[in-house]
Amino acid sequence: MGIVQGLSEFLPVSSSAHLVFTSNFYKVFQNIPIVEQSNEEVFFDIMLHLGTLIAVLIFFRKDVIEICKALLDALKSRDFSSYNAKLGLYIILGTFVTVLFALPFNGVANHLVYHPALVGGLLILTGGVLFFSEYLSSRRGKFKESELNLKQAVLIGLAQGLAVLPGFSRSGWTIATGLFAGLDRQTSARYSFLLSIPIILGASMVYPFVKIDVSEAVTYNWIAIILGTIVSGVVGYLCIKYFMKFISKFSLNFFGCYCVIMGVFTLIFFSVFK
Repeated sequence: MGIVQGLSEFLPVSSSAHLVFTSNFYKVFQNIPIVEQSNEEVFFDIMLHLGTLIAVLIFFRKDVIEICKALLDALKSRDFSSYNAKLGLYIILGTFVTVLFALPFNGVANHLVYHPALVGGLLILTGGVLFFSEYLSSRRGKFKESELNLKQAVLIGLAQGLAVLPGFSRSGWTIATGLFAGLDRQTSARYSFLLSIPIILGASMVYPFVKIDVSEAVTYNWIAIILGTIVSGVVGYLCIKYFMKFISKFSLNFFGCYCVIMGVFTLIFFSVFK
């Protein structure tokens, strides 16, 4: 699960879908009923995301420090003309838009976790979005922007909110939306990864306090949880490193093909093994 999360969080293939698939494949082959996740399973998923959050913070540490510093300086001077100060505001605004847009879909997202066939269908749709975004981007040719603006930040925040649904890849939908809005691939990917920081951090901090009872938490398999978190962080860091190089040279069509193939396979598999 740690390897799956580390690979799929930053690739545009939906980490939540792959965690659902991996968990439910295991249940099918172990003859365990596919039912709603326990608190321990949900907490484990959040810890896996925390591992990849640490990977983002380490990889983009210079960017994060510069953005925070520029934002603090801008608040003191009331001058938000620098790009890093604007980027800090865009991340805050994008996060706010994400939360507002994601809340109505939260119940549906929780329901989909134990309906992996439907998640496979959403993954196919993600593949179509990746294909279409590359098509539009290629038609623009060289007329693509390398700096984010307010409208693009809001649209990408909306896309991240929609990606609360398993099968709708967070990185896929946010990067694709950036391409729809006229950004180049590298700028879209960089903003997508930076925008993930507040959301994952918030979920990692809020859920344990709201949902987890201390007496229940002591019964969890903490060795497995810690190991999975470390593995997801290491694999996630390597994935970011090589994905940023990949996306500067190649299109998202490769991942679009993967999403469609994986979506069709899981849709058929879990329709048979309910």
